[in-house]
Amino acid sequence: MAKGVQVKICGLTDEEAVDAAVEAGADFVGVVFFEKSPRHVTIERAAELLQFVPEEVQRVGLFVEPDDALLDTVMNNVRLDFFQFHGKESPERVEAVRLEYGMPVIKAVGIAGPADLELAEAYSQVSDWLLFDAKAPDHADRPGGNAAAFDWAILNGRRWPCPWMLAGGLTPDNVAEAVRLSGAKAVDVSSGVESSPGVKDAALIAKFIAAVQQV
Repeated sequence: MAKGVQVKICGLTDEEAVDAAVEAGADFVGVVFFEKSPRHVTIERAAELLQFVPEEVQRVGLFVEPDDALLDTVMNNVRLDFFQFHGKESPERVEAVRLEYGMPVIKAVGIAGPADLELAEAYSQVSDWLLFDAKAPDHADRPGGNAAAFDWAILNGRRWPCPWMLAGGLTPDNVAEAVRLSGAKAVDVSSGVESSPGVKDAALIAKFIAAVQQV
């Protein structure tokens, strides 16, 4: 799929979903190290889930404002290719982690309108990827995975020094339109391929990736 739009399946919690993502052609698979998420897995469980993922598929660990102790423990126990930061980490923190751990970083930026894109400028200088997600509602207790979307068209034609992914409210039924409107070259999905919060559906994963491949 490298020549087309790349796909990341995030928030995986069981082997069947990991296998489904890999078999359908996902480019990235992700696990969540954030306890408030219904997709949270322990470090030991993450190691089990990712141990047999083939080398050509990138393994991503999602964190929300982690301290070095957590990053150290994960790095010592789980095979990861990327950190994904989904909280209020500063550009300075992102840069420091990249230097300290030698690990590429995907930085999520919450978007509600065009003004939020300005936040991406500073992160684009220190991140390996940007991930544009719908900004969480004020009452939300987690920054992503809320099944919300934003106006995808505001991304079209924008350029950053690093590549970017589109996330937020994507499903097998709307992802083709989202790619068309935004110009995204990579998409990220979690709740949009679930049968219930935290439970991935293998058929929906396959349908999502097939929809992207048809773009």
